[in-house]
Amino acid sequence: MLNGFTPWPDELAETYRKNGCWAGETFGDLLRDRAAKHGDRIAITCGNTHWSYQELDTRVDRLAAGFQKLGIKQTDRVVVQLPNIAEFFEVIFALFRLGALPVFALPSHRSSEITYFCEFAEAAAYIIPDSYSGFDYRSLARQVQSKLPSLKHVIVAGEAEEFLSLEDLHTKPVKLPEVKSSDVAFLQLSGGSTGLSKLIPRTHDDYIYSLKLSAEVCWLDHSTVYLAALPMAHNYPLSSPGVLGVLYAGGRVVLSSSPSPDDAFPLIEREQVTITALVPPLAMVWMDAASSRQDDLSSLQVLQVGGAKFSAEAARRVNAVFGCTLQQVFGMAEGLVNYTRLDDPEEVIVNTQGKPMSPYDEVRVWDDQDRDVKPGETGHLLTRGPYTIRGYYKAEEHNAASFTEDGFYRTGDIVRLTSDGYIVVEGRAKDQINRGGEKVAAEEVENHLLAHPAVHDAAMVSMPDQFLGERSCVFIIPRNEAPKAAELKAFLRERGLAAYKIPDRIEFVESFPQTGVGKVSKKALREAISEKLLAGSKK
Repeated sequence: MLNGFTPWPDELAETYRKNGCWAGETFGDLLRDRAAKHGDRIAITCGNTHWSYQELDTRVDRLAAGFQKLGIKQTDRVVVQLPNIAEFFEVIFALFRLGALPVFALPSHRSSEITYFCEFAEAAAYIIPDSYSGFDYRSLARQVQSKLPSLKHVIVAGEAEEFLSLEDLHTKPVKLPEVKSSDVAFLQLSGGSTGLSKLIPRTHDDYIYSLKLSAEVCWLDHSTVYLAALPMAHNYPLSSPGVLGVLYAGGRVVLSSSPSPDDAFPLIEREQVTITALVPPLAMVWMDAASSRQDDLSSLQVLQVGGAKFSAEAARRVNAVFGCTLQQVFGMAEGLVNYTRLDDPEEVIVNTQGKPMSPYDEVRVWDDQDRDVKPGETGHLLTRGPYTIRGYYKAEEHNAASFTEDGFYRTGDIVRLTSDGYIVVEGRAKDQINRGGEKVAAEEVENHLLAHPAVHDAAMVSMPDQFLGERSCVFIIPRNEAPKAAELKAFLRERGLAAYKIPDRIEFVESFPQTGVGKVSKKALREAISEKLLAGSKK
C-alpha cells in the first residue's frame, strides 16, 4: 500500500465490493478489455493522428516496458504535465499498467507549482511536451531540475533536446508486476484553499466505478464522440464522464488544442461530436460565437457545463442556441459527482446542479455547529461514498480538519437540497476563489506577495464578475510607499505562479478590517470591493 494513503475501512470496502461498486478491475485491465472488444475502432483523434483501441493498447504495452527499463517502478510517482495530445493517453495508461502513479499537473502550471509537486510527491520522473501554446516546457524543466537535482528523469513528447524522448522509450513488451484494483492509481490536485494544492489519491476501484456510473448517467456508448476542449488533467474533463468515461464506454475522444470556438466548432462539425464539456464562462463565449459563425453543430446532443455555478438565465439559452440538451455537472476531484439527468424537466436542468450519481453516495448538509439543517435550508455540504476519498495524500493535519471522524468529507461548498435530492450550489465556505472553474487558493498567492520587500501584509478575496463568476482582488498593506500594481504582478510571474492565479485587481489600504477575535475579516473585504465595483458601474 502507498505510504500516506488513507484507505476505506475494511467493513465499508467489503460492502462496496459486495454491492458491485468495486469490480476488481484495474485501468490496465480496462484498456485490454476494450481493445479486445473494439479492436480497430478509433479511440483517439488528435489532428491527423487516429489511434484505434488496439493500437493504443499496443503502444501502452511498449511504453510501460520502456518506463520499467528506465527504472520507474511500482508506486513511483511521475508528474505528468501534458496538454490535450494523444500521448497523454499512452503515458497515463502505461504508468497505470506498470503500477506507477501519474501526478496530474495542468499545462498552465509553472515553476512554483511543478517544483512543489515534484518535491512533495518525490517524483521519479517529469513528463512534458516540448512546447505548447507558445511556451517551452523544456525551459521549465531546467528550472525545476536546478532546484531539485533528485529529479532523475525528464521525458519529452516531441523534440527532447538534452532530455529523454518519449517516443524513444517504446520497446518490446515485457512481463510487468501485478497491479491490484485496490491500489492507488494516480494523484490528482485539489482545488486548494490553504496554499499549494493537496494531492488526492484515487484507486483503480473507486475511479473506474465513477466512470461506469458517469457513462450510464450520460448515456454513453460506442457511438459517442466526445470533444475534449478543456485541459484533460482536470478531473471534470477526465472523468465526468470525460475522456476516460468515453473510453470506458467504447466511444471516441476528439482532442482540441483549446476551447476557443475557432478551434472547437470546426472539430464538432468535422468529427460529428455528440457531447462536450465546458465551464460557465466558456459556455457564454460559445453561445455568443454561435450566432456569428456558420459551423454546423447539429451533431451535438449534450453540452455539459460544470466547474462553477451556471446562472439560470444563461442555462436557459443553451437549447435555443445549440439545439442540444444542457447537462449541469457539479463535482470535485475528491469524489462526489452530481449530474442533472438528460431526461430531467427543464426547470430542474436550469435551476439545479444535479443529484449524486450513486445510490451509495451519502450527503449531509450541516450548519456552522455541525448540525443537520432543515430540508431546503442552506448549509455546508459533506459527503462520503464508494468513490469519495477518505484522506489527502500525506496530509494528516489537514485530514483532521477536512474529514469527520466517521469519514465524511467537508467539501467547503454551501448548498441546499431540493425535495427530490437535487443540489443547488449557493457558494463556497472555504477561502478559495473559483475563477471560471479554475480554483485559486488565496493563501498561496498571499504567501508569494509577502515575499515582496514593499508588502507588509496581503489578503486576497473574490469579487463578483459577470463573465467568470468570480475574479480575484488582493488588498495590500504596503511597508512604506506603495509599489505599482504592475510591479507586483510581474513579481508573481517571476516566482513561477500560473497566469490564472495572478490577481485581477490590487487595492492598497492602510489596514484590514478585523473580526471580533482579531482575525482579518475577508467577508468585510469582499463586501468592500463589491460595493466599489457597484459604485463604479453606476457612474
